[in-house]
Amino acid sequence: MGFVGAAMAAAVAAARNETGAPIFDVVGLDLPTQQGSQRIKAINAGCFPFETTDSELKSVTSRAVSTGNLRASDDPSEYETADIVIVDIHLDVDFEAKPPTAKFAGFKGAIATLAERVRPGVLVIVETTVPPGTTEYIVAPLIREALGRRSVASESVLIAHSYERVMPGSQYLKSITDIWRVYSGVTEAAGRACEMFLQRIVNTKKFPLTRLKRPLESETAKLLENSFRAVNIAFIEEWARFAEQSGIDLGAIISAIRMRPTHRNIMRPGFGVGGYCLTKDPLLLGVGARDILGLGDLTFPFCETAVHTNQKMPLATLEMLKKHLGGLAKKRILLFGASYREDVSDTRYSPSADFLFWAEEGGAIVHVHDPLVDMLEDYAVHRGDANPEGYDAVVFAVAHHAYRVLEPAVWLAGSKPLVIDANMVLSPHQIEAFRKAGCNLKVIGRGDL
Repeated sequence: MGFVGAAMAAAVAAARNETGAPIFDVVGLDLPTQQGSQRIKAINAGCFPFETTDSELKSVTSRAVSTGNLRASDDPSEYETADIVIVDIHLDVDFEAKPPTAKFAGFKGAIATLAERVRPGVLVIVETTVPPGTTEYIVAPLIREALGRRSVASESVLIAHSYERVMPGSQYLKSITDIWRVYSGVTEAAGRACEMFLQRIVNTKKFPLTRLKRPLESETAKLLENSFRAVNIAFIEEWARFAEQSGIDLGAIISAIRMRPTHRNIMRPGFGVGGYCLTKDPLLLGVGARDILGLGDLTFPFCETAVHTNQKMPLATLEMLKKHLGGLAKKRILLFGASYREDVSDTRYSPSADFLFWAEEGGAIVHVHDPLVDMLEDYAVHRGDANPEGYDAVVFAVAHHAYRVLEPAVWLAGSKPLVIDANMVLSPHQIEAFRKAGCNLKVIGRGDL
């Protein structure tokens, strides 16, 4: 019941038939850990288990619990009565390994648990982003081996892959129900069953489904689309440094380029890359090629370089701080934003955590503010009003709504810290207001200020 699983459970429970009755009875499963128990307790109380700005997602969660077709549990016996099992188990990458590898233990354990309990005829849909080949060469054999030990026909469980495109934020629920989906089955029957399920939860009239021949292709599609974005972001980094030193506004230049329809998806300069997808997915291509498909002679330098480039992005903001503060030692910095993107509470792989570590390593004193987050790894995050008095610098790292409506003159109340917009958070009005208030203001990707 993580950021994907909890939202998927709510979306499936929200599906209704022609008479308005629920189509599915949904049980969300998690581990009996402290974190899992908190999520289970929240869902059973009718609450979405994460902070979210999506009021619709909160509403459908509450409604489904009140109507009795959504609950959560840590009891694996729930698999025994399931008709459909959706797998949203996280799959981490070991970044320190040379070359990187996938941490399959937890994922395989979850598959083994369900395989020992599911009944014949069940549909198992893998939504987890996985290395190419995982569904066909890891998931399917694990399930078939378990079925064989139970003297159950190996083809009696239908196995498919259909990756999620979940995007936490104001359209959290719609990123499941109103989005194009790609899917594929290990068998023809599994593909048909997966299609029938998706048609009941996705608005397929506006967002048609795409079926690929094999799960290998569906898995590759997810990695390719995320790797494209990661490479696009990394590509802009060198242009941002050029803009800052040559005195030009890269944001304005990119806006001009986006007028051309073929280039509307060009990325922009920013603070860093976070979240659970772009930070690791490009590396899963190599993992699948080497460790599953046996294609060890292939290399993926663009994907790997993009990940490493994006991991270092917060260093550009640190260097800007050093330059304009005369170093970091004993400087007091207020960091606005702990999550990895605007108006979400998800801090997984947040670049703010790396920034905080590196800034403190340089001797700075950093306080973090975020309207949606209480903790950033081991650091307490302040959620209330943040007074700029006494700070040498303020860094806007995440474009939360609260920051985009801030009135600089009122908020500053006479303070004049160095202000760095590290992620195109501030509007032209806010930028001008900070400058009129006497602040030295700098923007990542701009050298004209």
